[in-house]
Amino acid sequence: MKQSLFRLLLVAQVAATLGLGACSDLLEPTPVQQLPDDKAITDAGSARAAAIGTYDRVQAYYQLNWPVLGFLPGENVRFNGTLNQFLQIDQNQLSADNVLITEAWTQMYQAVNGANNLIAALPGINDPMLPAAEKNQLLGEAHFLRALVYFDLGRGWGGVPLVLTPTRSKENGKALKRSTRAQTYDQVLADLTQAETLLPDAATRNRAVKAAARALRARLHLYRQQYAEAETYATQVIGSANYRLVTPYRAFSTAPFLSQESVFELTFSNSDANSMWNNWFPSALGGQFNFQPVPATIAQLNDPAVGGSRSALLASTVIAGANVTYGNLYSRSAQRDDPSYVLRLAEQYLIRAEARARQAKLPEAIADLNTVRTRAGVGPTSATTAEQLLLAIENERKVEFAFEADRWFDLVRTGRAGTVLGVTDQRRWVFPIPFNDLVADPDLEQNPGY
Repeated sequence: MKQSLFRLLLVAQVAATLGLGACSDLLEPTPVQQLPDDKAITDAGSARAAAIGTYDRVQAYYQLNWPVLGFLPGENVRFNGTLNQFLQIDQNQLSADNVLITEAWTQMYQAVNGANNLIAALPGINDPMLPAAEKNQLLGEAHFLRALVYFDLGRGWGGVPLVLTPTRSKENGKALKRSTRAQTYDQVLADLTQAETLLPDAATRNRAVKAAARALRARLHLYRQQYAEAETYATQVIGSANYRLVTPYRAFSTAPFLSQESVFELTFSNSDANSMWNNWFPSALGGQFNFQPVPATIAQLNDPAVGGSRSALLASTVIAGANVTYGNLYSRSAQRDDPSYVLRLAEQYLIRAEARARQAKLPEAIADLNTVRTRAGVGPTSATTAEQLLLAIENERKVEFAFEADRWFDLVRTGRAGTVLGVTDQRRWVFPIPFNDLVADPDLEQNPGY
């Protein structure tokens, strides 16, 4: 039987404290009050380890489950297999006992708990080996990571329970009713505001810095239809000398990674592997070919007038005499160190383009859209009206982020999932709360329609 969220949060408490992932010997976790003092977050070493542990929890849901929930309900990719949990997502027919939904929800709350542990413990640490600047950085990272997770929870499930203190017993999270989506986004904004004041103004790309907080805030404001604010924060990121669009297009996802286009990504290594490539590569290349670009997307990416250099997202091989095309964003099958892409500069240009278009700043919006198109080797847009321009930006995002966690959420936030995908029941525009968590906590309400 799968474990409930609140029991797994206990595992996360121990894992984040030790800076380790949850493992089989932690199935009966000890509440934090009973942990030996040397295993709590009490000094520089344990604080640093706990921060790495929290990144590891975020990495866990971004490795597979979250990207799948972002691209598979859209129309760029189909599931090329028989596993029901993937077919449900592909066909927009999710159930509350879907394994990927359950895993993603649990992983996300484990990450929240890791951040909560840091936020609670760091102010009380007095260790000469932990200078104030580093303490502020770790605290800022915790606020940023909690903001990222709650933003993803909010856009995936709507309003969710806002757990803002460490879960130290299996009773802590119970009877915590769901907040609204607006309240969830309010918490994201509060965390990002705090993170921006604490984080360094640096160019680190696999740990949070000020620009990462600003980039996520630009995305948050776009989702909330606060277009002036979205434009402001995207402009701050675009204006930083630390970031630029790289050419050719494929360069942003080419080793050694951490390109100047990356605002925030989650890094992997051969010993801490990202196996996402395995889901995209055909069996002849050692993969399972679970995710397959649909013919229309292959045609778009290969069209010089639409995809341009983004055709590099595709690769081909001959199998049994036939040419087979597959997704190539995750391609490091030997090294297994493909990163998970969270925030890229290209998105900031398209956020600003959309925000400007919705404020009737059409020439400026066209310039931003054309910046992304020019990088891809595609000619300038032919859109002239606001309506044409918004559709052009939507279609540009479809191609630019073809295999990233983007398309489904774009169509939901703009209210176009019914028109484009045929998902006309808006109750299905959010994911179901996992069944096990509903059983574990009677105060937790299911989303309507499930």
